[in-house]
Amino acid sequence: MLLCVNKIIKKKKKMFYIPTIISLIEVVLVLVPALLAVAYVTVAERKTMASMQRRLGPNVVGYYGLLQAFADALKLLLKEYVAPTQANMILFFLGPIITLFFGYLGYAVIPYGPGLSISDMNLGIFYMLAVSSLATYGILLAG
Repeated sequence: MLLCVNKIIKKKKKMFYIPTIISLIEVVLVLVPALLAVAYVTVAERKTMASMQRRLGPNVVGYYGLLQAFADALKLLLKEYVAPTQANMILFFLGPIITLFFGYLGYAVIPYGPGLSISDMNLGIFYMLAVSSLATYGILLAG
């Protein structure tokens, strides 16, 4: 009897890991294109602004400036961290993280194809409105 229960527990543990790994892969498959889309929309905006102002845009890094988004990300990560002396350091640091976190939670209910969404909710539009309104608290904390 004990041996049979032990085998059932081992089977349940194996079954737990596979859906978890699949869920993590789905999350990565949604977030990476979203991050890349935001980065390249920023590059497109900078090029458009440069052409309107009759100056050179971000076209130096890579082929037609396609690696500019990665250069900007690297600059952001390696830049010196400056914080006001009178600020609460924990809240000042957590503000942008909270904004980014709630901003990306909105992508969970968007259907990307048949059966391809992170979360299937009946009231997904209300979820997106609630999550996007919570993102403003990060801006308030950082300020």
